[in-house]
Amino acid sequence: MLDHAITARSDIADKRLLRSFSYIDGKWRAAESGATFAVRNPANLETIGDVASLSGAEARSAVDAAQRAFGGWAQSLPQDRSAVLRRWHDLILAHREDLARIMVLEQGKPLSEARGEIDYAASFVEFYAEEAKRPDIEGVTSHLPDAEVELWLEPVGVVALITPWNFPSAMLTRKAAAALAAGCTIVAHPSGETPYSALALAELAERAGLPAGVLNVVTGDPATIAEPWTQDARVRALSFTGSTGIGKLLYRQSADTVKRLVLELGGHAPVIVFADADLDAAVAETMKAKFATSGQDCLGANRIYVERAVYKAFCERFAEATRALSVAEGMADPDIGPLMNEAAVAKQTEHVADALSCGARLACGGAAHPAGPLFYQPTVLTDVPDTARIMREETFGPVAAITPFDTEEEVIRRANDTEYGLVAYLHSIDPRRIYRLSRALQFGMVAVNRTKVTGAPIPFGGTKQSGLGREGAATGMREFMEIKYVCRDWA
Repeated sequence: MLDHAITARSDIADKRLLRSFSYIDGKWRAAESGATFAVRNPANLETIGDVASLSGAEARSAVDAAQRAFGGWAQSLPQDRSAVLRRWHDLILAHREDLARIMVLEQGKPLSEARGEIDYAASFVEFYAEEAKRPDIEGVTSHLPDAEVELWLEPVGVVALITPWNFPSAMLTRKAAAALAAGCTIVAHPSGETPYSALALAELAERAGLPAGVLNVVTGDPATIAEPWTQDARVRALSFTGSTGIGKLLYRQSADTVKRLVLELGGHAPVIVFADADLDAAVAETMKAKFATSGQDCLGANRIYVERAVYKAFCERFAEATRALSVAEGMADPDIGPLMNEAAVAKQTEHVADALSCGARLACGGAAHPAGPLFYQPTVLTDVPDTARIMREETFGPVAAITPFDTEEEVIRRANDTEYGLVAYLHSIDPRRIYRLSRALQFGMVAVNRTKVTGAPIPFGGTKQSGLGREGAATGMREFMEIKYVCRDWA
């Protein structure tokens, strides 16, 4: 193992989960060149370990392994694939505490949030363990008098998964469990900032009995790893979660091989609070939507629109709740942990300065936090004009932008005035208004009087430049399957 600080942790019981090599064809592999990259703890910037940095040729070798394994895995009985997934699910939950602590060390989120993410990650594996057994498709009555018509669902082949740092476990299982249930084999590339979580899940998948080559996890430079996969015709589908800019790049790179794409990209979620809403509930739910994962969530509230009649009261209560948030390193289980990197902190600083220059008011926060270089104060900006950058760009941090509105028509127009379309949050008790807004809002998901809407049984995804396809639900498995039409002569 190449690790140092992370393996010395006494609070991680199963040291075999701490893998520093890539996992290809059932073997743990260092880079042939010996190259590694450092993984650091965002809470203190200390290096927790060094992980293998593989070459493009080694990334292609992972596709070789996945292609060799595809035939056997695709032809295995659905109930056998289900049994492997069920064992993987059980092992994830059995190692919940270790997996959560690994995540905190490399990602920084509060420990309770990390534990919740492990439960969330396991839920996808459990769901697809069941879904694997029933890849149903509607039958078709033959339109021909002398022919029999059948429709089959078949796995697309090798799929590439590229996962982000903000939810390093759940985003891998949401993709991988669906692909495995469908009968596909996988090459996966985790974020270089959070590789340990993915490698630990690969270790548990091996213990669950996943055959060699079915799941391959390749670590290294993103461009070095991903580009060979986008150019390889054997990789039939690519699923990516991350920024819209990188999603567009992968879209272009995949064009020549005409891959099936599942892209979960950026968000710019509006929160709309009407005067008839339960104000205390609206404040509490908007706090969740804004500050979960320290604001580093594509579902995070970016623009908070409050009807003018309750605007002052909402701003006062929201700012008071924000001032009460605790800030510390993740193992202390605060409300807010560190941001992922220096660029994230710089973005908060830039967005706050820009908003203030446009006429916004600072209700609280607005500066770096003394807990460490990657910590930023939970911040509330009020009277934010639509011209401010924060009203047009994804902030991805603990800065809340609040602005008033006067009419329903106005707020619909302003909320929809974005190229993002992932989720919108609506607070009202008027059933007619709820219906109108739910229809009018141009987003893939609408949350009414609540924040949490995600889960394994629902199709997660957005519209416009927030992505393509859906993850979760039966739809998520179908993204990795093709329909084959068979027409047989009776004669």
